[in-house]
Amino acid sequence: MKIIKRSGSENEFDADKIIAAISKANTEVPTMERLSEEQIAEIASNVESICEEMHRALNVEEIQDLVEDQIMNKRAFALARKYITYRYNRALVRKSNSTDKQILSLIECDNEEVMQENSNKNPTVNSVQRDYMAGEVSKDITKRFLLPEDIVRAHEQGIIHFHDSDYFAQHMHNCCLVNLEDMLQNGTVISETMIDTPKSFATACNIATQSIAQIASSQYGGQSFSLAHLAPFVDVSRKKYFKQVTAEFETAGINYTHEQVEKVVEIRVKDEIKRGVQMIQYQVITLMTTNGQAPFVTIFMYLNEAKDERTKTDLAMVIEEILNQRILGVKNEKGIYITPAFPKLLYVLEEDNITEGSKYWYLTKLAAKCTAKRMVPDYISEKVMLDLKDGNCYPCMGCRSFLTVYHDENGKPKFYGRFNQGVVTVNLVDIACSSEKDMDKFWQIFDKRMKLCKKALMYRHNRLKGTLSDVAPILWQNGALARLKKGEKIDKLLYNGYSTISLGYAGLCECVRYMTGKSHTSPDATPFALEVMQKLNDYCTKWKAEENIDFSIYGTPLESTTYKFAKCLQKRFGIIEGVTDKNYITNSYHVHVTEPINAFDKLKFEARFQKLSPGGAVSYVEVPNLENNIDAVLEVVKYIYDNIMYAELNTKSDYCQCCGYNGQIEIVEDESGKLIWQCPNCGNTDQNKMNVARRTCGYIGTQFWNQGRTQEIKERVLHL
Repeated sequence: MKIIKRSGSENEFDADKIIAAISKANTEVPTMERLSEEQIAEIASNVESICEEMHRALNVEEIQDLVEDQIMNKRAFALARKYITYRYNRALVRKSNSTDKQILSLIECDNEEVMQENSNKNPTVNSVQRDYMAGEVSKDITKRFLLPEDIVRAHEQGIIHFHDSDYFAQHMHNCCLVNLEDMLQNGTVISETMIDTPKSFATACNIATQSIAQIASSQYGGQSFSLAHLAPFVDVSRKKYFKQVTAEFETAGINYTHEQVEKVVEIRVKDEIKRGVQMIQYQVITLMTTNGQAPFVTIFMYLNEAKDERTKTDLAMVIEEILNQRILGVKNEKGIYITPAFPKLLYVLEEDNITEGSKYWYLTKLAAKCTAKRMVPDYISEKVMLDLKDGNCYPCMGCRSFLTVYHDENGKPKFYGRFNQGVVTVNLVDIACSSEKDMDKFWQIFDKRMKLCKKALMYRHNRLKGTLSDVAPILWQNGALARLKKGEKIDKLLYNGYSTISLGYAGLCECVRYMTGKSHTSPDATPFALEVMQKLNDYCTKWKAEENIDFSIYGTPLESTTYKFAKCLQKRFGIIEGVTDKNYITNSYHVHVTEPINAFDKLKFEARFQKLSPGGAVSYVEVPNLENNIDAVLEVVKYIYDNIMYAELNTKSDYCQCCGYNGQIEIVEDESGKLIWQCPNCGNTDQNKMNVARRTCGYIGTQFWNQGRTQEIKERVLHL
């Protein structure tokens, strides 16, 4: 059995250390009030049994809490006081250098929590370690200087989650929609170097990837750009090739027709599209940003975004190449094609690609094949989105965060060039458990937690106020988000709905189960679940009116925070069956991962909640290997088009470097009860010798996960 030390490193549980600590305090109390050696040994044994029942590695603080409880159960109050006092004094000493120890442990690759904190970061690499070092310092500064005590305490207790405190020391925002059209058509500046409007599709792709890297280093969240902004440069290349080919024929003295020239031109255009797409794919996953990882970037593929038929046809060619190259995959270090994590692909379902016989149905079939093989693209229904977003269809920012509808000074809807200020998430399960099933008390606590969330969100907002455009010129001065002057503040972009700020929520499933005794899919419990969602929206509407800031409800992904929330709930309320008995809590409004439900019922049910999560949400269905059953994928895709705005299909695509096994790497328990990954063919358990890709939270993760998220992945049931 393992424990997590304060430094974050993982050690074997040692009951003798508990006995030694109690015995030391025991000698300092009067003889008549001391515990016997047998009683102390019993306490250690009880604590060990409790730890084993938790099915996860407890940290030192949690174990010491259990020791205190056991001493109190023995009614050894004098000993308990001595033990608590000693623990408090030691905590004061540690407080002065806790950050140093955290940093030193991560440098030595000995920090288990950091190693599993982000499924897209490799914590053994120097550049990643530098980002983590900076993050630990930022967390420390945030905790001690930048946030008030009540927010820090609520964050540490898992009542709320103040996201991205590892970046909060700087004046950085979350995620954005890149205005690539502005940057390419009007030119931009990268690292103080003027970049003119590109003269070819390949050059436009190169500028796009350079911009992606710069943007990723200037914010901490994901970014999205549209292929419709690159597609016009296909015709720029076509016209260039037409002149070149004509000149080549004439120079060679070859008689030619216009049709012959066009055929050669199209061959060269398609070759350039292939090279440009390959450039984007490989540069995105090989670039290393200051965040210590490849850029979290999403590519939006929406045919109806093209401004004319010529561009739409070219856009279709680019989309086709994107899908074909993703189906192929990228080579790992052994030269085997595997599933890359990025870029995330987002494919819009529309009238001319959703029915057999429609003009672009071939692209949807290709997308389905790609999904079955590589878990992308994810799907947006134009039909549903037009209904929910006032007649507009646009991408999420990165994984799932959606902007509100905003109109510019000319009354036109504007989405690209906008961003999200940040997220604070409320733990709905904690509200429920704190209420002790008293509905009146639930809403009273709900109100208090909402006030706390607003306070925390305003700290996020105010941290951005006064930020000068100079901190990130590519964002604020050179077109990615704006064209502000040097020295100009970004404040006007924080108000009037230009940017959003997100109230996240998590654990609706467990919250409803605690309050009603039923799953939120039960007809008896669904109304309460919808009422909770509506209340969240009501608060955002109220705050928007008060502050002139676009607060919006966001279905939080909870990559590693799911484990933190679960541990905090167990510490505060113990093990409650169906509520706190897992090492994870359910993301946003999702149906519990263990609940049997078919894909179509799940999507239909969750669509009602997605409508009430306008600031961001994505639904998924878990499916088996469907590479030989693309028709089944297409049936789900068609259902998405008619019923839900944004959804994805989760498959498994793994590879064992030891034996060459292609399939699903399994999750098993080792001898200490820790969840590990194991090849079912050869038994390999070395994570460095396997390629595993799983949907983590909208993105695909490839660097493994903490114990809470790993348990959640292990327990996912199939929906098809």
